[in-house]
Amino acid sequence: MIELNKPWIRPARHWISLGDGKVRCNLCYKRCPIVSGGYGACGVRYNDDGTLYTLVYGLLTAVNLDPIEKKPLMHFMPGSSVLSISTAGCNFMCMFCQNWTISQSRRGDVYGEYYTPEKLVSIGKKYGADGISYTYNEPTIFYEYMYDVAKLAKREGMFNTMVTNGYITEEALVELAPYMDAATVDFKGGGNLNFYRKFMGVPDPEPIFTTLKVMKEKGIFVEVTNLVVPKYGDDVNDIKKLARWISENLGPETPFHLLRFYPHYMMSNLPPTPIETLEKLADIAINEGLKHVYLGNVPGHELEHTYCPNCGTLLVRRFGFDILEWDLKEGNICPKCGYKVNIVGSYKGRKRRFLEWW
Repeated sequence: MIELNKPWIRPARHWISLGDGKVRCNLCYKRCPIVSGGYGACGVRYNDDGTLYTLVYGLLTAVNLDPIEKKPLMHFMPGSSVLSISTAGCNFMCMFCQNWTISQSRRGDVYGEYYTPEKLVSIGKKYGADGISYTYNEPTIFYEYMYDVAKLAKREGMFNTMVTNGYITEEALVELAPYMDAATVDFKGGGNLNFYRKFMGVPDPEPIFTTLKVMKEKGIFVEVTNLVVPKYGDDVNDIKKLARWISENLGPETPFHLLRFYPHYMMSNLPPTPIETLEKLADIAINEGLKHVYLGNVPGHELEHTYCPNCGTLLVRRFGFDILEWDLKEGNICPKCGYKVNIVGSYKGRKRRFLEWW
């Protein structure tokens, strides 16, 4: 039995009554029907006698000051710092999740420390964060808190970004969109249907493409990632299909990140993704028209850098999450050929600040 008098238990948004104490959650595309006393697939949305509640409003499992490149966002506010937050729970059940200790904690295992939106935003301002990032676990499942924080952060002059699996419903995304500035949308296994069903507990990845189209329509800056899992999620045709879709629907200058897999959770028996595999897939994505293809989790690789899509000049040199050289003219113009690069904001140097434990 859930005690509803806790400050982190709040009435949920985006659900309907089905009668007889049953509800349907309409926050993500799983659209879970939930009986009274039951939970959604995320494990943090609870039906109490016909009313749906979130169990993780401000119940945070992490509060960190991160470089925005860690999200990864290479083309949005480069060099800025973001206050990154997470709760417990997730609507996916990825067998390879690197944050499984929080994402797969649910129901009776929900934990964290409570922060009001006001307290969180004040911490961000105190430590010089330029924005808030909703990340580490799927932010859709703490939607109510993200929505309230994002509105407050915008009023305080901060931007908002989310790192998401893209399964948020259109109605929830449209409500959130005025306060969300950028998003990293994460694919796994090239968006392969069988991969999503077998290794992630997701019936169909198709709604993610709808989410991407809505984000573009609403003016949210998007970068796309894809985790390349060796043996099971590294099919050439899947990457070719995904890259072509991004180029045709989001635009060829949409940044695309191929992420190296490292063994985690229930797939710790696999080796890291061979770098040669990532390079081969990057070539395929480039051949499908994408102009900014990056390799993630491979520090020091040449595909960490940004090159001019027109003349090939090295414009931004990086190592990991650090910008080492910035060679763009004002307005993010290539100094050699005058091409305007699809980057939002200009690099001014990151403030080095560290959070204290309060």
